Amino acid sequence: MANGEKDRLLEHSYDGIQEYDNPMPAWWVTTFWATIIFAALYLLNVPGVGSGKGRIAEYDQDMAAFRVEHPKPVANIPAEKLLAGAADKHEVTEGGKVFAKNCVACHAVDGGGMIGPNLVDDYWIHGGKITDIYTTVFNGVPAKGMPTWSLLLKPEELEEVTAYIWSLHGTTPAKPKPPQGELVPR
Repeated sequence: MANGEKDRLLEHSYDGIQEYDNPMPAWWVTTFWATIIFAALYLLNVPGVGSGKGRIAEYDQDMAAFRVEHPKPVANIPAEKLLAGAADKHEVTEGGKVFAKNCVACHAVDGGGMIGPNLVDDYWIHGGKITDIYTTVFNGVPAKGMPTWSLLLKPEELEEVTAYIWSLHGTTPAKPKPPQGELVPR
């Protein structure tokens, strides 16, 4: 040992092996306790530990700056543009492809409804104007399991699928779901 101490041999033995009772080095014990103290201060978000106002205040500040730089998109599109898309056969066809890929599991292939509501009649839960349909597709209905499609689809795909849904009105589905919502005649 460094100070000339003799190693102390412990009295017990396991499998014929005896162990020495050597204390940990002082630098190691000091580092161990310093990390515990730092972890407690960090957990309590004590200002001055590290730099700034504390990690939670810095996180909140960073999130506020992000929201300013990246505002949440808004479903704001003129009805004229959506109606023009609904009159365009190519846009309706492309919307049918988007619908087939993403919407048929809930609304059925022909729009007659399964888990989701019937899209071919005059009854609408969230509004039956073309702008209402676009807003519903854009924002989704998370409370009922419909995803926020604006996070998953491109803006032109949102317009195309709205045009396709608009074109389904008046068709005859194989097994239509009973009307839901309020009557919104066209």
